[in-house]
Amino acid sequence: MSTDVTDKTPAAAPPGKGGSAAGEGLLQLVLGGLRRNMRQYGMLIALGLIVVLFQIWTGGDLLLPRNVSNLVLQNSYILILAIGMMLVIIAGHIDLSVGSITAFVGAFAAVLTVQHHMAWPVALVLCLLVGAVAGSVQGFLIAYFGIPSFIVTLAGMLLFRGLTEILLKGQTLGPFPNGLQKIGNGFLPEVGPNTNYHNLTLLLGIVLIAAVVWQEVRDRRRQQEFSLDVVPRNLFLLKLVALVAAVLALTMLLASYDGAPIVLIILGVLVGGYGYVMRNSVFGRHIYAIGGNLPAAKLSGVKDRRITFQVFLNMGVLAALAGLVVAARLNAASPKAGDGFELEAIASSFIGGASMSGGVGTVLGAIIGGLVLGVLNNGMNLLSVGTDWQQVIKGLALLAAVGFDVWNKRKSGS
Repeated sequence: MSTDVTDKTPAAAPPGKGGSAAGEGLLQLVLGGLRRNMRQYGMLIALGLIVVLFQIWTGGDLLLPRNVSNLVLQNSYILILAIGMMLVIIAGHIDLSVGSITAFVGAFAAVLTVQHHMAWPVALVLCLLVGAVAGSVQGFLIAYFGIPSFIVTLAGMLLFRGLTEILLKGQTLGPFPNGLQKIGNGFLPEVGPNTNYHNLTLLLGIVLIAAVVWQEVRDRRRQQEFSLDVVPRNLFLLKLVALVAAVLALTMLLASYDGAPIVLIILGVLVGGYGYVMRNSVFGRHIYAIGGNLPAAKLSGVKDRRITFQVFLNMGVLAALAGLVVAARLNAASPKAGDGFELEAIASSFIGGASMSGGVGTVLGAIIGGLVLGVLNNGMNLLSVGTDWQQVIKGLALLAAVGFDVWNKRKSGS
């Protein structure tokens, strides 16, 4: 009696076929993850390439500890503005007044501390309140009167620039008290034994590395709990190693100079706080909702007017903080302070992944976009590139970022 086993015995796979299929599946998964996060990963890669290129072209000067510290100090106020501007753009609006509010708050701080000898902590609080009032007035007109944000903030740009001239009477006013100066120029104090490194900066770097690893692992586990696609484990570990290496390198560079600038700590708190709000809070989700699909958000019960008002109020506070930082760094208030800051903040947001139509963007993306512009500025200055060509190159970078966003949307829709 014979038995037919042809249907029961599976055919042997050709040598290497199974491994090839597994490799193709892994490749497709990786490429899919990259496509879903194209803007974020693309800008990270672009930032890395820009750093490497300028490090080579400047003969290693770009990543000297002193220059890295200056890079942080020189771009801190733009990064602060970029965080607020990203929220405004995600909500589907624009704010052209932030540069003028920055200048006005710096002038107001100078009048309070230099002319009237007010204690700088009190002046700082009053300046933040002035920024909140400026932002809330503009937000009220936009949200409750329905005036387009472009028009309201354009008027605000002219208004606050004129008020700055009136406050300062066309002159530069300074110097500021030492405590206020440290916001823009100060560093963390040295503690502990002499190790040839700044101990407190090393400690903060270790804490930041632990926080980054914990956040990434937590996000991955949450995605798995909701059955969302995650990158392969090996690729995830590679990403963790790259993040830890980047934080460690920055920590060592800063610790080998004067330590971490105080404004970097302020930035870290802002990035962590706003990043959490945009990812995990109802307020953050509502900002994305009104920017992504306003009619649907209204039908879902989102109070779009209140959210819009709060977004512009928040932008006013951050513009005031940026004004204090830039005035403290310059140790004087100038009528020309803040010129072009609104354009730098808008460019940082779009380069960092914001969409012209709203509803898309991250706080980390705004920081990456701001760093791209900052490294470009710093690198070109080290190479003695003229300001005319610097403007051309930054304009092309912005055009490329927005063009990529349009292309990516068309490709996704096709």
